[in-house]
Amino acid sequence: RLFHRGGMRLSTRKQRPGAVVDVHHGESISTVKVGLGGGDVVTSAITREAAEDLGLATGMPVTVLVKATEDSPAVDD
Repeated sequence: RLFHRGGMRLSTRKQRPGAVVDVHHGESISTVKVGLGGGDVVTSAITREAAEDLGLATGMPVTVLVKATEDSPAVDD
């Protein structure tokens, strides 16, 4: 099943709306923190070129697309 978002079809099932809370540009990699609500924050590392092309800035609404090849459960001691 494909998911629709803004005129495009995506196969990524894990999509979370949020807003950029911080962008830090390194020499070649940018770190982008996205607030998902309820205090949850996702941090992504993308190329600086991609961050600049997207015009990422604090407060900007974005959708986080998660495509993981591995999940690791954790439990309290």
